[in-house]
Amino acid sequence: MRVVVASDKFKGTLTSAEVANAVGAGVRRVRPDATVVSVPVADGGDGTLSAAVAAGYTHVPIVASGPTGEPVSSGYARLGHTAVVELADVSGLVRLPDGIPAPLTATSYGTGELIAAALDAGCTRIILGIGGSASTDGGQGLVHALTGTARPATGSAASAATPGPPSSGGAVDALDLAGLRRRLRGVAVVVACDVDNPLTGPRGAAAVYGPQKGASPQQVAELDARLTRWADLVAEQTGSDLRDVPGAGAAGGVGVAALALLGAELRPGIDLVLEMVRFREQLAGADLVITGEGALDEQTLNGKAVAGVAGAARASTAGAFTPAPVVAVCGVNRLEPQQLQELGVSAAYALTDLEPDVRRCIAEPRPLLERIAERIAVEHLTMTRRERGIA
Repeated sequence: MRVVVASDKFKGTLTSAEVANAVGAGVRRVRPDATVVSVPVADGGDGTLSAAVAAGYTHVPIVASGPTGEPVSSGYARLGHTAVVELADVSGLVRLPDGIPAPLTATSYGTGELIAAALDAGCTRIILGIGGSASTDGGQGLVHALTGTARPATGSAASAATPGPPSSGGAVDALDLAGLRRRLRGVAVVVACDVDNPLTGPRGAAAVYGPQKGASPQQVAELDARLTRWADLVAEQTGSDLRDVPGAGAAGGVGVAALALLGAELRPGIDLVLEMVRFREQLAGADLVITGEGALDEQTLNGKAVAGVAGAARASTAGAFTPAPVVAVCGVNRLEPQQLQELGVSAAYALTDLEPDVRRCIAEPRPLLERIAERIAVEHLTMTRRERGIA
């Protein structure tokens, strides 16, 4: 009996590894003979670094600049010549001091520092997860870190800056394109990106995501103007205007910097992570795949972890083995059965099915998840074994 647990985190409550541990404990109470294989996954945002380490990458600790310039303990994951960098872990909302937004001054500089450290260590392939950004700097900070220019202001200096240092999306200065190209010669950059927003305009990085980062309507307008000036410079220097390319507005505009200046390839985050953790290899011989995330909703349908895992399992029909059925665990389920079926998910089990009080689900998710896993084992593993004439 082989069960593969490939879940994303339950944001704010359980990491993907903790989800797998709870599910495994519940499954084994019903089926002590079961082998439960944990394959932590993420969609390119927070949790990507942990997924890489769980897959055998080595964590390389680095102290880098946080979104407001203060040093934070972060790092990248490495396997051979490949490095995995998670923007959220160094330049993300979770790294804002005391959680106080800095919409005009937050920078992606620290992400560039991590990439630079990986390059200095000899890595020639960078996998960059860009979800969860705290900044709307168009990736200027990242680029300046790679070229060694315009370090970000810190603390009160950053908060008071108007319109902000270059690395936080303020005044646009010269771009060392030649230096950047020398730095990246022979390097492949792949970006995990799950949004299709352009850089500027009503669907751009500032308009759509600025308010989530604490920007007022006036600040959104200022940020959009900054991104426009930055896009103008990049287009002038490179001879190619990519501001309207889908994904250019990802992570506060880091997408456009990755495309236009790093020569990056943008790929769906969950697809990239599943490839990184060699998920397909884990499917062979599986009796059941259990995936999950905090909430199953409309966003799930647009390429989040559950959709990616179910799609990968379904695609295995082209391989040498029959795909295992897929079920999902979650905190709350807002999808209809037909929507789940279209994803390739046989059934969904939510913590709120057992405990309607969401606050209790958030405070004590593990016991509920273990009970759900017991139910899954009874309803799916027993059935699977009887169908095969084993039990």
